[in-house]
Amino acid sequence: MQVAEDTKTAGAMIVHPDDTVAVAIAELEAGCLPGPGLPRLSAAIPRGHKFALRAVRAGEPVVKYGAPIGLARCDIRPGEHVHSHNLASALSGEVDYTFQPARQAPVRAATTNSFMGYRRFDGRVGTRNEIWVIATVGCVNRIATRIAHLAGNEMRGRVDGVHAITHPFGCSQLGDDLDRTRTILAGLAQNPNAGGVLLVGLGCESNQYRQLLDAMPDTDPLRVRAFACQDTLDELDAGIAAIAEIAEHMAATDRREPCDASDLVLGLKCGGSDAFSGLTANPLLGRIADRIDSAGGGTILTEVPEMFGAEHLLMQRAVSRDVHDRIAAMMNRFKRYFLDHDEPVHANPSPGNIAGGITTLEEKSLGAVQKAGQAPVADVLAYGERLRIPGLSLLEAPGNDAVSTTALAAAGATVILFTTGRGTPLGTPVPTLKLATNSALAARKPHWIDFDAGTMIDGEAPEAAADRLWQLVLDTASGKHARNELFDEREIALWKGGVTL
Repeated sequence: MQVAEDTKTAGAMIVHPDDTVAVAIAELEAGCLPGPGLPRLSAAIPRGHKFALRAVRAGEPVVKYGAPIGLARCDIRPGEHVHSHNLASALSGEVDYTFQPARQAPVRAATTNSFMGYRRFDGRVGTRNEIWVIATVGCVNRIATRIAHLAGNEMRGRVDGVHAITHPFGCSQLGDDLDRTRTILAGLAQNPNAGGVLLVGLGCESNQYRQLLDAMPDTDPLRVRAFACQDTLDELDAGIAAIAEIAEHMAATDRREPCDASDLVLGLKCGGSDAFSGLTANPLLGRIADRIDSAGGGTILTEVPEMFGAEHLLMQRAVSRDVHDRIAAMMNRFKRYFLDHDEPVHANPSPGNIAGGITTLEEKSLGAVQKAGQAPVADVLAYGERLRIPGLSLLEAPGNDAVSTTALAAAGATVILFTTGRGTPLGTPVPTLKLATNSALAARKPHWIDFDAGTMIDGEAPEAAADRLWQLVLDTASGKHARNELFDEREIALWKGGVTL
């Protein structure tokens, strides 16, 4: 689903003709008429919040985006504020899904196809040519950081940068929990933005660097070094020397070259959502995702809990029954994860989301899945798995910003598009373009925000905004720094599970 039916009046927006609520696009006072044909408001409506267009009886669904976003807790009259006090989620537990494919909508072809990227030995293309110093265990985080800093100063101008990737795990882990850590770190090491990789271990940890190397088959041996600090006389000297060897090879062979949009892999993410996320930035990302899909590139959508209540829209677009069934299994597996920990599946949205006007998880999800545009769902990836085929893939990971963006980078995303209505400085090891859902945020946090999608509320045509964003994506892929790179916001987080010894 992609919002294309929105109708703006003086102070409100009706997203879909079937909706029973409208969204205030400005602060509305009690007693005012927000637009022609709209009911008089019985209460003040904060910007981004909803009011009823018609009467809804207790227990009936409230509709936004043309789909139910929950059930009325009580009778709701036209013009009333619709929020947590009178609207409740209808989500419960696992669902017995039925394969009901829908006719696929055509996607818009890309208008400009090329960017300047780094082609790797296996044919994949990076948007950066960096050396990543990856700590195998939290005990050596500071050592990895110092190596990256010292070597980065020496290698300036020879590579795009030297950066440490640190985390608190790698020791005292067992079984699947240890495998998760190793798999994500191996995925990051194989991201094509890493022109070279140095693994820094301690020596006694569970996550031994030799096993991590075995999990990295898609790396060029000339570009990978590893050592354990316990086995070296001076770990800083050893690390700097290893990076110098890698950088010498990279400087001799690596050049940006024209690459097709089919070589791009975009991660799609939202965080700190507000009520405008589903009206501006998320559907805008959907248009970009469709362009990448039509060009033959890859897009990855994650945050499984923020698909709950909208998963049927993705399942209808599955390219096969097998893909549909794998989506269904992922949804129910994640719901069971909630239930096994005695948590309701509708625990999302967050306090910030609610303050911004999002009431239920269904409402949040219907806005969130628009990031995937209209493209067919081609594949489903487990947490830690890497992109296998072009097109849209769904990746199993939680909604947590740091965990999910890390999973996107480990899956192979070379640029991440991150929409936000509340703002966040968070970045990943790959360029992480932040899109503000409203212009006030873009103006208030220019050092966080790369793109203002709030102009769509003020009348910019969606396709014109998509053209602007498309050019920014290509420019970023060609080397223009994202805000997270300019301010060195590069974090990872791992999805912890299991026993810690």
